[in-house]
Amino acid sequence: MTVVTLAAPDDFDGFRAAVRGLVGTPPAAVTWQVAGDDAGLFGDAAPAGDAPPLRVPKAFPDLARRVICHRDPERFALLHQALAGLQARPKLLDDAADPLVRRLDMLDKAVRRDVHKMRAYVRFREVPDAEGEHYAAWFEPAHFIVRLNAGFFVRRFASMRFSILTPDLCLHWDGIGAEFTPGASKADAPDGDPLEATWKTYYASIFNPARLKIASMQGHMPKKYWKNLPEAELIPDLIAGAGERTRAMIAAGGADTSAPVAEAPAVAGPKSLAALKAEALGCQRCPLWAPATQTVFGEGPADALVMLVGEQPGDQEDLAGRPFVGPAGQLLDAALAEAGIDRTRAYVTNAVKHFKFEPRGKRRIHAKPELPEIDACRWWLDAERAALKPRIVVALGATAARALTGRAVTIGRERGRAIAQPDGSELWITAHPSFLLRLPDRAAAAAERMRFVADLAAVAARVTAIAQGA
Repeated sequence: MTVVTLAAPDDFDGFRAAVRGLVGTPPAAVTWQVAGDDAGLFGDAAPAGDAPPLRVPKAFPDLARRVICHRDPERFALLHQALAGLQARPKLLDDAADPLVRRLDMLDKAVRRDVHKMRAYVRFREVPDAEGEHYAAWFEPAHFIVRLNAGFFVRRFASMRFSILTPDLCLHWDGIGAEFTPGASKADAPDGDPLEATWKTYYASIFNPARLKIASMQGHMPKKYWKNLPEAELIPDLIAGAGERTRAMIAAGGADTSAPVAEAPAVAGPKSLAALKAEALGCQRCPLWAPATQTVFGEGPADALVMLVGEQPGDQEDLAGRPFVGPAGQLLDAALAEAGIDRTRAYVTNAVKHFKFEPRGKRRIHAKPELPEIDACRWWLDAERAALKPRIVVALGATAARALTGRAVTIGRERGRAIAQPDGSELWITAHPSFLLRLPDRAAAAAERMRFVADLAAVAARVTAIAQGA
């Protein structure tokens, strides 16, 4: 039995170095442990020396870097099995039905969710020290993600000296370099600061009781995170009073007068599309702004009858700063032309305005936006609709339909028909052009393309009817 001892639970570099020396060793003959664990009290030391290189797809190192952060004690052995399997089956990771691949995918998704939760629910409190302003936060991650997430916080708060304390590992940033220290206890974290009262007042003022969905709220912000969020202590009372506040809003004609209201400048009607675009360039409503190159706002004439809404910008759109200029945009242009819709007379935008991706070597691979990101960006989409006042809105794909309707939508059940909207417009739902590009079967792709063009042709017929006053 060979025993490999890694320096830390998330020691990716140590795992990579060790596994290179295990070429030819059956995974079942290896016991993996972390320094300080009680496992692996017998056996030989890990082999050392030069070893033949391992062949792995570009996606595997990034997958392994995340999976190693999971708390599953079998994660190292599973990755070792995958590496051994990849030597015989280079396309192993493409087999979604393989039990090992499914297991790794589950671990990967759990770590991704935990990474997102940390970015969403870390709350800094001011704790000045001898060097001046310093901020600290306490967070309890489900997995070993502090080192994995460090780059995000350093980039986002580069000019701020801060510490993030967790039970496993602590991150400290002094404006120059990052340092990691052993885990801390909650007693080491600050309890509050002078800004919390202001933050709670603001949080209470933006709470809309008429749109309260408790199950959805707890899905996005699970209760286990509440104890570390200063605003969370307000939630039970806000929920309890939601019914009465909603009735008060209705009686007052829509105004909620029972909660403290933060002062804000008066806004006279919807902003223009140009003003919205200028404002959106600095958007930081969700974490996607940090890794993206720029905000990709909508474009088109201010009097457009048709508004086309996609999911999010892709790699080429992120670099160009314009929606639908990549392969999916080229397919959309061709389909619109066949259907009789002039793209230059339509307004084209996305439900999410920043490119969400996973780096794989020099490539940036599209990653599907999550509900909090879609909901955060819905403000811009609603503002675009208010400024444009389109007669027809076309949702390209499930993400766009979710953003426009506020619910999950089945494309096959809803496509090809007009859905009346509260503002008098019509919503039409169809597939996203990138879906057509991903279909491997040529016959299926051709059939789906015909359905896509037919959906757009039905929209074109409605545009003609509206223009003629029908």
